[in-house]
Parts: sequence; structure tokens; C-alpha cells
Amino acid sequence: MKSETVLSMLQTGVFFCVSSFCIAAHGQNTDPAMLANWVALDAPTGHEHLATAPLQMLYPDWQLDRYGNLVRTIGSGRPHRVVACGLDSFAYSVSQITQEGYLRLHRIGAGSRHPLWDQAHEGEHLRILTRSGPLAAVSAVANGHFAIQHRDETALITQNDLWVDVGAESAEEVAALGIQLLDPTTRNLPAWFYADEVAGPRAGARIACAAVLAAAEAGLNAEQGSTSYVLSVQQVFGWTGLAASLRWLPQVDELIVVGPGAAERHNEPVQTITAMLDLVLAERGIVTQRLLGAAVGDPEALMERVTVAEADALLAALSRTVNPAATLPVWQPAPVRNPVTNANPERWGAAPNLERLQAIEQVLDVLAETSAVTRHEGPVRQLVLESLPQWAQERAQTDELGNLWVEFGADQGEVTVFVAHMDEVGWEIVDIAADGTIALRARGGVVSTAWEGQPALLQLDSGFASTSEAAPAQLQGVFLTRSNPDQKQAATVSAWFGMDAVQLERTGVKPGMGMTLLKEGHRMGRYRYAARSMDDRVGVTALLTAIQEIDPGQIPGRIIFAWSVQEEGGLNGAGALAARFKDETRRVYSIDTFVSSDTPLESPHFAFAPLGNGPVLRSIENGSMATPYELDRNRAIAAAAGIRVQLGHTQGGTDGTRFTFFGAPNAGLSWPGRYSHSPAELSDLRDIADLIDLIKAMASAPEELAD
Repeated sequence: MKSETVLSMLQTGVFFCVSSFCIAAHGQNTDPAMLANWVALDAPTGHEHLATAPLQMLYPDWQLDRYGNLVRTIGSGRPHRVVACGLDSFAYSVSQITQEGYLRLHRIGAGSRHPLWDQAHEGEHLRILTRSGPLAAVSAVANGHFAIQHRDETALITQNDLWVDVGAESAEEVAALGIQLLDPTTRNLPAWFYADEVAGPRAGARIACAAVLAAAEAGLNAEQGSTSYVLSVQQVFGWTGLAASLRWLPQVDELIVVGPGAAERHNEPVQTITAMLDLVLAERGIVTQRLLGAAVGDPEALMERVTVAEADALLAALSRTVNPAATLPVWQPAPVRNPVTNANPERWGAAPNLERLQAIEQVLDVLAETSAVTRHEGPVRQLVLESLPQWAQERAQTDELGNLWVEFGADQGEVTVFVAHMDEVGWEIVDIAADGTIALRARGGVVSTAWEGQPALLQLDSGFASTSEAAPAQLQGVFLTRSNPDQKQAATVSAWFGMDAVQLERTGVKPGMGMTLLKEGHRMGRYRYAARSMDDRVGVTALLTAIQEIDPGQIPGRIIFAWSVQEEGGLNGAGALAARFKDETRRVYSIDTFVSSDTPLESPHFAFAPLGNGPVLRSIENGSMATPYELDRNRAIAAAAGIRVQLGHTQGGTDGTRFTFFGAPNAGLSWPGRYSHSPAELSDLRDIADLIDLIKAMASAPEELAD
């Protein structure tokens, strides 16, 4: 996995991002990257020590009280005012570990009131905060290719629908990973910022705590008396931590609560906060209360949004409330969050080909985290071209659509084609409203529920057959979320980048550009790997690794290895290749996903190919099948090479279908995959390693096999 830390030393407005690096296009006084790091802090309710411990190391003048609140007092005597925020974030706890190695979740407290909060955690990458460090996981979602089986499932997702896949095959393997019941679990999101906004879970509450700490670090106090600043815990339970903190503080004359974000800005005296806190305040004689809070977009949604201007206004309001004559405090940095630790060497299994599995993981890290929505495959094509062995680079060819292929082996005779597709499902800009809201249409069979309300990445390229050597810049933003949904699927999906239409145009944004979401690859458990675009970056990886390991002089037949474009939603690239080679083609092998029912959400009555049991001879699919004599031939080749394979019938189509109409049999050489066309796509590195060997065996096999 690439570093999840987004680096920026500039004061920002518009960010152009390449990989994890963002460059500011214009500046202002407050750095969104600094504020975004506050939003990204791990501090699930009841486990705020994950944030308070590093905060106390960074700011040693703060003291930890017996309930876990961080407190700092400026000045002495009365009047004594308390300024408090709620540090905790909405989270789940591990409520069950099944014998099959899945986790079930339940909310800690009531959690978010947003109707799509739980749905925003289905089919996504999660963060399990174990006692030995954070681990990456994914939550199950129905395979996109099996949409017809799930067409009647229209109810919104709830916490009871969430299944968590940690890459384990048993409860014992879960325990070996260090995962226990009650471990807190959240979405695995980096610090996310764009234009002059930050976004993330409880962004308003975190900005509130950033403001409270900034005021304390500035020594902000009234002309007389003292001010105690409290980063309180367990706010989700009705400000429990704040109420507890009053037990150890001197008599309080005034309480200033800097609350979570809301649709409207708050700065007014209040008579009530929560029922239980009100009782404690009354008992302690605290009658003067004031509520401050920032206005946020999409309150309590996963990607709650706060502008830099609103954050600055909140800090200014807090400063004026404590001391109108004081100098405005400056924002202070948050500690760096710990990365997930799945890739630690001790977490690998005892596979004899461990070094090879690690090498495959490294290739996937690069390819899977590279955006290449249909018709925007240039970045992946360039990576493939640069990774080919020298002899293959000299023979590489491309066409007008952007397909890439290498021909080797015999000079004459019919050709055997192996093809993997470089594109991924995603979205394309249809229209840009005057306020900057971007209307989108799907490219391929996206699982739209797993994109709504998530971080967004826009490819700033011309698309189509672009062959630029430099990866295009990417613009960070968010997919917008419905506030009052009445069913699971959204009728439309739109995106927001913090700019209006004029600003977007100046940035180079225009209709036709491709968009995906945050893409990170993670190894999970001993051998599993998850990322958005495993379909078909696994195929790209397998074909690329195979050609690196092949000696072209030892290949008896005429072979083409091809990396196609525009597979999703039309098989267009393969259509162009089939038309080019048509009657020359003897057979074609599609190197693509076998969408498996090996998930807790699917029926095993078809497409059941367990992960880790070897690659799959994809024998029947929606638009094509392996003819019996070809299937028998393929099974014989695999057996002769000592490669264990599975057979299966699944839904979906592959590039090879286009060749069948020219008389070339199509057979899929696949790996079993879970959660297709979602951000949580999952594969097994052992299956990929065997798939590479299977490709080499097929490429080396003579036309006529010995009995």
C-alpha cells in the first residue's frame, strides 16, 4: 500500500494530486491539510486514548483526568469558564466472529442519525483498531455482476447487514491477526481535503476540537479568572466525558460548548444541551451556557464537509467569546495517525513461494491504485509498457483506441490471444452546474451504493487513446449523498470539488472526464489482497508477470499478449482487436475475474469457487462458453503443469466474446474474486501466482497434446 499521508506544505485552494501528493494552485492563510489531519484522527467512542495519547505527547501541558478527558487550564481563580468539545467519532465494535472468519458489527452508542451512515460502510475499506495496531478490512457487498439476483433488495443498509472480511478463513485465523470482540471499527479514510474544504466523519466535531486546542495553546483567557479547556470523551453518549470532567475542575461559572457540526452555524446562549448533562450542570450551579458550532455540509454523513472559511469563523468566534481583545489563535497540527499494519512480515503465512507473493503484491499496489476509468486507460497502459521486458517493449504495438499488444513465438500460423483489460468501472462527467455540482453517468456496472457519499478522484486528462507518459493530475472531491433517501439505490449520482463552474473550467475540468473514488490496495490476512479495480488489474498483473517470466524463443506457437481498453460496458477494445486479427485467431483466453459466490451475501448454487483454491477455468458466462474440446484441452494442460484449477459458471462477459464471432473459441483463465465492481474487490495472492503459471503453461503448450 502506498503511503496514506497526503503531503502538502502549501497553504491551499485547489489541489492537483498525483498519487498521494497534492500541489496547491492558489493559497490562503489556513492550510486545509492541517485541518484534515484532525478529522482523520482515530478516536472512536470509548477508545479516545488512540488520539489523546499522541496529543498529549505533542502538547505536554495538557493533563489526562481520570475519565480520559484532556484538560488544560489557563490562569487561576474566578470567574472560571470551561470550553469543551467532543473528541470521539462514530464507530462500530466487533460484536461477533463467525467460524468462517467473518466479523459482524454493532454501533457504539446511537451513532450517526444520517440515514445512509451504515450504507456508507458496505462494500468499503474499514479500519479495525486492534490492541496491536490498526488493520485493514473490507465489508462485504453483493457482487455487481449478480445484480439481477439482488434486484428486489431496495431497503437501506443497516448495521445488521454489515459483514466484515479480514482475509481470514476461520475464527482461529481472525484471532491470529490479533482481532478480538469489541475492537472498534471505522472507515479507513485518509485525511481528505480539496479546494477550501475538508471532509470526513464528524468533520465539524473535529474542527471544533482543533479550535479548542488552538485557543488553549495560544493561552487564550479573559482579563480576569481562568479558563479550562477540555477535549472530552464519549460525547456520543450525551457528553458523558464533559459531565465527568466537572468533578475534578474548580467551581465553574460559565460553560462554552464547541459542538459538532450542524446545518447552520451556532453562536448563542442556550438553556439546555442534553438531559443528563443538564442535570449535572444544575447540580453544580452552572447556569451560564453558550453553544458554538460550525455550519457543515451533509451533517453526520460519512463525508461531512467543512469549509476553511467556516473553520476560521469558528475559531474567531471562540476567541471573541473568551476574550474579545485577544489576538486570534493559530491552528495547531494534529498528530500523525498510525497506518494499517497488515503488510507486516510476521502476518504472512508459510507459503513456499512467499517472495513471489510479495512481488505480486507490490505490482498490484502500483496498478490497483492507479485510476483508469473506461476510455481513460492511459496511466495503466504506460505502466504496463514501462514494465515489459526489453524484447517485448521493442515489439509492443498500440492502436487508435489505445489497446496495447505484444506478438511473439512463431512467425506464422494461427495466433493464440491472451487478453486482460486495463480499464475499470467508474463515472464520467455529463454536465457541470453553475454552482459546480457535477452530474455523472456510470461507465460499466458500478455498485452505485458503494460510491455515494464517498471520497472522489477525478482524472484530469483528455482520455480516450491518450498515451502521455506522465500520469494525469487528479482532483480530490466527494460524491454527494442524499439527505432523505427512500430506497437503497440513488436515481442519480453527483460529485463536488469545492469550486463553481468557472473555477472548475479554469482547472481544466470538462464533460467526458473519468471519475473514480479513493483507491488504496491492502493485503489482508495472510494471502488476500483488496482494492478497487481488482477487475481487471489482477489480469493485467498476471499477464504482465507472465511475459516477464517467458523466454519468447521457447514458445512453439504464435502468441499475442494484449491489454485492452473499454472492456467495461461494451468490450469495445476487444472488438477492435478481434476485427484486426479475426481469421488469424486460433483461440482466445480472457484473463479476467471469475465472480465467485464465495461470499456471505450470495447463494452457492452457482459460481462457487472458493478463494485460495486455485485459478478458475471460466467455462460458462452470460455471452460465451468454453467449447467442450477446448475445456478438455485446458484441463489437460493445467494437469500436466501440476496446477490445481477450479471450474465454474458465472455471470458477466469477457473480452474473448468478441473473438468467438470470428470462429475463435473463448476460454476464461480467471481467479476467484469477491465483491465485484465495488471498492472492496478481493482476491487471493496464491490464486494469482497459480494463474500466472497457468498462462505460461497455456502459452507454451503445443497445438496437439500427447495422450
